[in-house]
Amino acid sequence: MNNKTTNDPEKSALIELIYQLGDDDFILAYRGSEWLGLAPHIEEDVAFSSISQDMMGHATMYYHLLEALGEGEADELAHLRNPEAFRNAILLEKVNGSGTYLDKPDYDWAFAVVRNYFYAVHKQVRLESLRLSSYGPLADAARKIITEQYYHLMHWELWFKQLVTSTEEAKKRMFSAVETVWKDFGGVLTLGPSYSEMVKAGFIEDENLMKKRWLNRIEKMFQETGVPLQGEPLIESGNGRKREHTQDLADALATLSEVYATNPASGW
Repeated sequence: MNNKTTNDPEKSALIELIYQLGDDDFILAYRGSEWLGLAPHIEEDVAFSSISQDMMGHATMYYHLLEALGEGEADELAHLRNPEAFRNAILLEKVNGSGTYLDKPDYDWAFAVVRNYFYAVHKQVRLESLRLSSYGPLADAARKIITEQYYHLMHWELWFKQLVTSTEEAKKRMFSAVETVWKDFGGVLTLGPSYSEMVKAGFIEDENLMKKRWLNRIEKMFQETGVPLQGEPLIESGNGRKREHTQDLADALATLSEVYATNPASGW
């Protein structure tokens, strides 16, 4: 595999892709960490915390790849960028529910399960493609990450199956969460404005091909569990790949960067 990009547009597309990968994991890992002490039971508290920690580690890998490409130090990429510099999908930055972690958190477990399950399936599809990336360091990172991702996917798949085949109240909440997540999951599936350059350079496969694989897996699950099919995933709240974001991201980053901004020597 070629470890170097051959021209500036190609390098720019590679950098854009890695920002998307890192930022997606970074912000969803943070949202997961907000469930610490609030998950349905103690075993899930431990499991979800472990998954979030793994995902933050995956983001770290991607930020170190960007550091090697001249984008700056990994710690600063995570903590000192402005919200408008992030490329994560908007769905992943949305709050877990009303209230805050320290002040009357009224979080939606159905939303957490659906968002994380849909994302885990997509991440698995994306990593399977990235393992064959023409950029060697990215392919190597994907091979390392996919070993943990297998267990993350199993975890969220089990939660999804259990809840959508449980009580009528659970089904109602899950079906509602599916509809909510579906309205913005199209933003996770897109590769943004540099899509054609990424694919042409062989950094990742065609987004439409990966989207089809994701849809096939999700619709198979829907058919097995009686969840109504939803049609085409939408992008209703804006396109994070184009650096469109909500106040939710700004608020999250302010919390995430508070310690590092005051004491950069602390690292992360």
